[in-house]
Amino acid sequence: MPAIEIRNVQKRYKDVHALKGVSLTIEEGEFFGLLGPNGAGKTTLISILAGLARADQGSIAVLGHDVVTDFRAARRSLGIVPQELVFDPFFTVRESLRIQSGYFGLNRNDDWIDEVMANLDLTEKADANMRALSGGMKRRVLVAQALVHRPPVIVLDEPTAGVDVELRQTLWKFISRLNREGHTIVLTTHYLEEAESLCDRLAMLRRGEVVALDRTSTLLRRFAGLQLALRFSQGVLPAGLRSLAADPNNVNGEQHSLRLNSYDDVEPILALCRAEGCAFEEIDIRKADLEDVFVQIMNGPEVIEGLA
Repeated sequence: MPAIEIRNVQKRYKDVHALKGVSLTIEEGEFFGLLGPNGAGKTTLISILAGLARADQGSIAVLGHDVVTDFRAARRSLGIVPQELVFDPFFTVRESLRIQSGYFGLNRNDDWIDEVMANLDLTEKADANMRALSGGMKRRVLVAQALVHRPPVIVLDEPTAGVDVELRQTLWKFISRLNREGHTIVLTTHYLEEAESLCDRLAMLRRGEVVALDRTSTLLRRFAGLQLALRFSQGVLPAGLRSLAADPNNVNGEQHSLRLNSYDDVEPILALCRAEGCAFEEIDIRKADLEDVFVQIMNGPEVIEGLA
């Protein structure tokens, strides 16, 4: 049984078609990445999954439980860390977690609360009032609240946005442990290095549609390879090289990334640039990463076929 099954989900907000028939399946135990630029529809999809919004068409099920018709079982199976910092200023950290436990009928949950706080470095702040915490500490409490009922499916919506390196390392260590223990993790993030290192499989959304869906390693092999990074002190990218640009919308800029088939392509490219009057400020050859793949796919003309 899939952890999450999304079937032809559509959603409109007046004139904005936020989701245009999104369909995908996330298997139990996966570490799955949901990527896309701002406005792609990621948060709308998560809101429908969480029951905060209703799809105009289509359905979502969590471990076989429809989020509308079987919402109690779906909510119990799901833990969501929201993008926004939402907290009650009248309670301490421990009180907030106990109250959250109570929403799920868990009255004797202190052992697990203590373990979650210890793994998120919150133990010393257990009796601190929520309004006295820093932004990073409040983010840790949001993660703890999502985990307090031990949900088998955990959704992290930009969990490390604007937080320090220490929290990122602490969070990913704990989340990776939960994933190894069988929890399904769904991550949205703009830190693509996190998605590349953590996620087994990725879906990329663009303007409300899934434009790529495959294993992370497959996407890297298919779209990555070598890239030649150039920075010009004068001149623009020659027209004969624009088809190689990772970002075709930036052909008149000073900095460019060009896709290479092999190292043998480098000298002809440099020679053509010199012949067109370009002066180099910086030249670098590197292997492409998920950020390069993301840019290529987001700037592609259409949905990529054959990725599933």
